[in-house]
Amino acid sequence: MGIDAEGKRRQKWHTVHGTKKDAEAELARLVHEVNTGAYAEPDKMLVREYLDRWLKDYARVSVAPKTYERYDQIVRLHLSPSIGHIPLLKLKPLHIQAMEAEALVSGRKRRRKTLADASVATPRQNEASEPEDKKKTEGLSARSVLHLHRVLRTALQQAVQWQILPRNPAGAVRPPRPERKEMQALDEDGTAKLLVSAQSTRVWIPVLLAVTTGMRRGEILGLGWSDVDLDNGVLCVRQALSKTQAEGIVFREPKTAKSRRTLALMHMTVDALKEHRKRQTEERLRLGPVFEDHGLVCAKEDGRPWHPESFTSAWRILCRDTGVTVRFHDLRHTHATQLLRGGIHPKVVSERLGHSTIALTLDTYSHVLPGMQEEAAAKLDAILQKALDGLPSAR
Repeated sequence: MGIDAEGKRRQKWHTVHGTKKDAEAELARLVHEVNTGAYAEPDKMLVREYLDRWLKDYARVSVAPKTYERYDQIVRLHLSPSIGHIPLLKLKPLHIQAMEAEALVSGRKRRRKTLADASVATPRQNEASEPEDKKKTEGLSARSVLHLHRVLRTALQQAVQWQILPRNPAGAVRPPRPERKEMQALDEDGTAKLLVSAQSTRVWIPVLLAVTTGMRRGEILGLGWSDVDLDNGVLCVRQALSKTQAEGIVFREPKTAKSRRTLALMHMTVDALKEHRKRQTEERLRLGPVFEDHGLVCAKEDGRPWHPESFTSAWRILCRDTGVTVRFHDLRHTHATQLLRGGIHPKVVSERLGHSTIALTLDTYSHVLPGMQEEAAAKLDAILQKALDGLPSAR
């Protein structure tokens, strides 16, 4: 292993159970790893111990708090209970593949019946539910297992960079492929009906911004008046509101660099924002010192930030009253879909959505493209046919 700081030779011993030929082959492999820098010294660290250290030393300071909470939950509920007892250096792709296969079958724990539940149920109800009660677990969805795989792969890749592992065992595992769900988007008539219904509610401005700009919920709730230029009809997305268990409601920069963007506003959006600012000023004067001015466009009546869950509840009430069956995030998809169907270049749509690449936009909204391709083919056919009609006949 070379020479240490005191000039002494560093040696490591490996035991090989087999023939002398097996030992020579293992020696050759180890020497090659030492020479190429891929050798990882034996260690007794377990997978669960490494994952805890990765969360503390890397994830906590490298990702957003909301993302960290999701990582911590995945490690605590799924990864550590399944493969945490395995020594890190002995973790093989087969272990990971088996864990993911098991998660598809019994990854989600079912709630056990309590004594209170049993006391209020009739004997017939208990008898009917007994087979279901024996089945204590059910599988995670393919998409959830894919999330587990990605978190584990990211954590183990950091172990490679820290030179704890010679290679990433998760890289040799093929995760389940989730079924692609088609985006739900409102058509023009459905969008118009929604806007009319929402106009008399407090979610009117957030709905209008989502439909006409494609902004995310956190970006809308974090939008400040200082980021809106109504004279020039533009707004800048510079921060987003989010809620974490550790910090509560916080304002942070958007999720990616491309998410920091400037958006041109429609005339109807500008007019609605002007009226909204007037009403907000009236509320400030009416409430007096009770009003907390945080400079937010979409806030509670007293000016405080709008809690994401509280806003979602208000949105669901609107959906219940109007019969709308889409999520609030689907209004973002509605904006993108209507732009693409209107012939707007995907690059412009990608910029308005704040996607990291145009490839992401094309992949996300591929279901819209077939109709656009047919329209493009029809237009090109008409252009070429007109040009051909102007030429003398080849005969």
